[in-house]
Amino acid sequence: MEVQFENNQVERDIRMMKLQQKISGTFRTMQGVEAFCRIRAYISTVRKNNLSVIDAILSALKRMPISIP
Repeated sequence: MEVQFENNQVERDIRMMKLQQKISGTFRTMQGVEAFCRIRAYISTVRKNNLSVIDAILSALKRMPISIP
């Protein structure tokens, strides 16, 4: 297991949430926040493992999400 020295990855992960807030002004409900975070975490994990984001999204929509070993 490797821990990064800088927090750039964390800042990149948070950036999308702040951008969404900036565009829409705010999240309407707590369910919306949770759904947004769940989707972004899934996409971020897929990217970090060098997998196809499109394939991962399509698999998730078919209720067969990609599992990361």
